[in-house]
Amino acid sequence: MGDLRRYSTDAHYIGHAFAALHGLNATDLQALVAVMDAELVGDPITPGRLGEHLNLSSGSVTALVDRLERAGHLRRDRDATDRRKVLLRYADPGAALAMAFFQPLGRRTGAVTAAFSDDELRVVHRFLRAMVESMREHRDEMRAARVDPSRRPS
Repeated sequence: MGDLRRYSTDAHYIGHAFAALHGLNATDLQALVAVMDAELVGDPITPGRLGEHLNLSSGSVTALVDRLERAGHLRRDRDATDRRKVLLRYADPGAALAMAFFQPLGRRTGAVTAAFSDDELRVVHRFLRAMVESMREHRDEMRAARVDPSRRPS
């Protein structure tokens, strides 16, 4: 568990370094990750789903998407099958910035995964999936209890 905490802390640091370099805040970064993850599985995210994912109001999501679109990180596309539906996608300028920043890390992680067999990687994948599910269940319980991590104790 200590290794997972250290990995999480280091990943958090790297993500926030990218954000700071490009004038993004923590929520902006979370939104970009959500958009990227949705695109990677072939199910682009809508503003409504993004709001649910980030636990934001529709007005806050609109401001967030407007800001990321102006900065060249996101674009809004109409769904080809339902023109009323808006899909959020990574914009080319933002993708280029992310690629330039994260490519060295990608080379390092590629070298690490190459040192493991497919069977070993399947076990690691199964373990990480279970850990992610456990963490999300806990997160969702906190949200249901209205625990807001952005609130500071008075």
